[in-house]
Amino acid sequence: MPNRIVGIWVLFLGLLSSVHLSAQDVQYSQFYAAPLYLNPALTGATELTRIGVNYRNQWPGLDHSFNSYSAYIDHYIFDYNSGIGLIFNGNQESMANLSTNEIGLSYSYRLRLGESFFFRVGGQVSYMQRDAFFSDLVFGSMIDIVNGSVGSITDELNGVPLDSRYSFVDYAVGGMFYNDKFWLGASAHHLTEPNISFVDDQTSVLPMKVSLQGGYKIDLVPGRRDYFTHNYQERSVSFAFNFKQQDPFSQLDVGAQLFLQPLVLGLWYRGLPTKNNLPNNEAVIALVGMALDSGLDIGYSYDVTTSKLGQKNSGGAHEISIRYTFLWGDPNSRNQRSRIVPCFRY
Repeated sequence: MPNRIVGIWVLFLGLLSSVHLSAQDVQYSQFYAAPLYLNPALTGATELTRIGVNYRNQWPGLDHSFNSYSAYIDHYIFDYNSGIGLIFNGNQESMANLSTNEIGLSYSYRLRLGESFFFRVGGQVSYMQRDAFFSDLVFGSMIDIVNGSVGSITDELNGVPLDSRYSFVDYAVGGMFYNDKFWLGASAHHLTEPNISFVDDQTSVLPMKVSLQGGYKIDLVPGRRDYFTHNYQERSVSFAFNFKQQDPFSQLDVGAQLFLQPLVLGLWYRGLPTKNNLPNNEAVIALVGMALDSGLDIGYSYDVTTSKLGQKNSGGAHEISIRYTFLWGDPNSRNQRSRIVPCFRY
């Protein structure tokens, strides 16, 4: 019981403290499978129409769950070299019933820089809402030390409603330089660093998140030739990274992906050396996916926890991504497809 009370107080102070605090964004292991969440410049990057969903269940071994989900749709407009998109994001933590939901509109524009080089620039504006229901929290003053019974909340919340809600507008920008084999992009989220505190006249800043992502794709000997389309199955290996900085934390994901159409196999490492030689080894991530000729892609990944939290305690993390890519409209009325970003599939 004492450990539980301490944990609850830590969470409560993180929600309601009157000093400057730093909330952190959800991270997906399959970040390339959540393109609009990763970088608004990737809106319309397939130069087709794309619909996708992502789900992450983090640390299921703990008593309290952390669930995140994302859904999006984007479309490329050839006549204007532009991509438009709509994204829904959400996450929920069960201890305080704390949830964050977002709906955003994104736009990108593609510039041709040469025979084979392109640059995409994009932006996103979102409406975000945070909800918390504090009635399930347990404070030390509520516990009868004689019989162990738990009473009702008294004055711990100092007038804060048990069911609290806060909304705000958020902004993000991004860019990406690429050709057939190489890509390098950067994005910045929460440009205005909005205050997300549930308490009036108090400050809990959502700090700006800056990320840098890039990689290189190497084509291997093609596979067998399709009898109907006469196309050869793709064989390739890609190496990529994703660096994130959101005050006061930094994180680096590095990995490789083998594509033996239709099978995708991937391996990632998440960790970054920190100051004072403190360890920052979070997870090793294994991925398997299928990329079908129909345009349907399905991926599953599992995080093996390598931090002090421990694999036995946390239970790792499960993540699923599904997306469908197709050509919307009459292809005869559209220009010939140009180059697309050669990013990871997951």
